[in-house]
Amino acid sequence: MLVLAFDTATDVATSALLRDEEVLGERTSVPRTLLEDLDGLLRDAHSQAADVDALVVGTGPGSFTSTRIGLAVARGLGLALGVSAAGVSTLDALAAARPGAFPVIDARRRQVFVSGPRVLDPDDLELQPETLCVGSGAVLYRATLERMGARVPPDDDELHVPRARFHAALAGELGPVDAIQPIYVRAPDANPLPA
Repeated sequence: MLVLAFDTATDVATSALLRDEEVLGERTSVPRTLLEDLDGLLRDAHSQAADVDALVVGTGPGSFTSTRIGLAVARGLGLALGVSAAGVSTLDALAAARPGAFPVIDARRRQVFVSGPRVLDPDDLELQPETLCVGSGAVLYRATLERMGARVPPDDDELHVPRARFHAALAGELGPVDAIQPIYVRAPDANPLPA
């Protein structure tokens, strides 16, 4: 089975092409270049979009706009190709990189997203000593987390990136792509105009 997996919920977009759980290619860029990355993965593997059997997409939490980019691409591709898909939490994919890793994603507004999923101030985290914190929030709030006794890998460590290969590994049952829902955790900043 040829699976195209991707996540755009954070500032770093990741994508991977897998055949029967073997990673054929992987890319890291920014959300706005996702389609170029997917096309490149397929070309590098001497495949085309019609060869894809399933999609796996990151569902956040993360940036509202970036998460929507990934879901829109998944829906467009899923409907055009007639393939099933699965959604996987960006937090779960981060945690899958290393046993015992605690995912921390920057939620802006001086807050972080953590498993639950929940959004809170970094100072409100309750961590066991030596907890391995990974993700964009761990990098941004390194001093706070280390003061609590946590370990944070170097900023450029790949553990901080929600790799699409982990999304594919965690994918459950495939279903209709339009049934995949984003994980937002908090309401968007925009408010509807009064009637």
